[in-house]
Amino acid sequence: MCGIIGMLGNHEVAPLIVESLKRLEYRGYDSAGIATIHEGRIARRRALGKLIALSDLLVEDPIRGRAGVGHTRWATHGAPSIRNAHPHATGRVAVVHNGIVENFRALRAEMEAEGRTFESETDTEVVAHLVDRGLGNGGDPLSAVRAALARLEGAFALVFLFEGEDDLLIVARRGSPLAIGYGDGEMYVGSDALALGPLTNRIAYLEEGDHARITRTSAEIFDAAGTPVRREIQSMPAEAFSAEKGPYKHFMAKEIHEQPTVLGNALGKYLSPSRDRVALPEGIDLAGVERLSLVACGTAHYACHVARYWFESIARLPVEIEVASEFRYREPPLGSGAMGIFVSQSGETADTLAALRYVRAQGARVVSVINVPSSTIARESDLALPILAGPEIGVASTKAFTCQLLVLAVLAIAAARARGAIDAAEEARLAAALGGLPGLMAQALAQEHQVAEVARSVSRARDVLFIGRGSMYPLALEGALKLKEISYIHAEGYAAGELKHGPIALVDEETPVVALAPSDALFDKTVSNIHEVMARGGQVVLLSDAAGAAHAGEIGEALILPACDPFVAPILYAAPVQLLAYHAAVLKGTDVDQPRNLAKSVTVE
Repeated sequence: MCGIIGMLGNHEVAPLIVESLKRLEYRGYDSAGIATIHEGRIARRRALGKLIALSDLLVEDPIRGRAGVGHTRWATHGAPSIRNAHPHATGRVAVVHNGIVENFRALRAEMEAEGRTFESETDTEVVAHLVDRGLGNGGDPLSAVRAALARLEGAFALVFLFEGEDDLLIVARRGSPLAIGYGDGEMYVGSDALALGPLTNRIAYLEEGDHARITRTSAEIFDAAGTPVRREIQSMPAEAFSAEKGPYKHFMAKEIHEQPTVLGNALGKYLSPSRDRVALPEGIDLAGVERLSLVACGTAHYACHVARYWFESIARLPVEIEVASEFRYREPPLGSGAMGIFVSQSGETADTLAALRYVRAQGARVVSVINVPSSTIARESDLALPILAGPEIGVASTKAFTCQLLVLAVLAIAAARARGAIDAAEEARLAAALGGLPGLMAQALAQEHQVAEVARSVSRARDVLFIGRGSMYPLALEGALKLKEISYIHAEGYAAGELKHGPIALVDEETPVVALAPSDALFDKTVSNIHEVMARGGQVVLLSDAAGAAHAGEIGEALILPACDPFVAPILYAAPVQLLAYHAAVLKGTDVDQPRNLAKSVTVE
């Protein structure tokens, strides 16, 4: 969600903070601000809208200082406005915050009763007042922050700047990620290591409940009990910080076209050198699993829906699909025979992390499928399986989705083999199907021009339906989500067999119906549904292979994809639905990489 930057530098930090905040724009935001210490005093500049507005303000009204904090805000409490923008400051302290303070109303009422005045509607301003009160009672910065933290309920990553202290930052995290960057006589803090890439490649991640006192030469880290602890300083590879568009207009386009490469990278990790079997790390017993829960949010949740078909049909393992934000509130009974697989691109999704902790507390085993190996979800798992998609900047997930599917497919094959549901020959066949994906994906992406033409009619629609059967049904859900996310066209995904149970009432000549129908065992049934749509004047866009398109006969518009094994079809067919949404959004002129109201990493519940 919100982006946080803190710096103790040897040069003017304002331009460096703004540049680092630009690397966090993908997280989503509606306002931005910066605070520095100059000649012992706190100075602030805040602006509504994109970072260019803050940059313009800093040109008109410069801000000086070699210590500072910056923030991009995604509104939770209080509408987007300058007075609600971060940093918040009162008296002797300025603070930036990612997360939600759940008990802020009670704390605010308590301090208003003491005569304190609030200028914003936010929960964050309460934190500034708590710390300022501690300083006024004679506390030093560290003790004042500790006293404030003890009063807070909820999730947060916090960075504090203090009047009269140009060599001090105090930081804390509970539920929201925060990283410390080590430089040469300089120190940095970020909610995302990506933002620190141009400054340093030496990163330490704070653990849950940690807080730290940072100067230009040191970082003293304490756990939730206040005990000094050491956190490993990692040297991050250069590719971990890569965030350039290259020749593409948008990050989303770049990331769609990276899929053959990143799928190849993941295959290199999870298939044997001979490509005839899957290769998972040691440390997990799939044979003994009695109950499997797949837990995720958003696009990752639809990846779990696809995986359910694989686990049940190939491994003969019953699966429950869980929306992370609802899972633990049902208080499902689990035990030692249960396993939870948690899927998250960022590895910091608040709802998914909370569900993971519930499963662990129930005594079940925990596996995560993540894109950030150093993330909180990865660190709290029994086994973390990186998807190797590389940094994904576009808010709408593309390459992370297909890489998640690939790793889940590998898990399903491994479970099937461990449970004796398939033999070595069938494992080799399925592994070979996965091994052919990069080439098939490249062929599918080569159809972009045809997809862009189809997108013209889709972009003019007010409503769009996506349909599919079997493992194509979750792809219909994902296709509809992609279109909604970035083009703002209302779209819904349905199991094709459910059309006649209600949704067909929506079909008319103005409503395109996108049918995902590879020529598999369910193809004829899907074609019957397509003809039901056509009989009612509906526009049909068919996604199929050449054999399927020929068999379907005269159908509105057809996008021809390479023939593939039905096992990998959900991964391959992700590419055209991504391109369809992308080109429809471009035609409508929306902000493709940063769609309104959305954030890349949802670190609040």
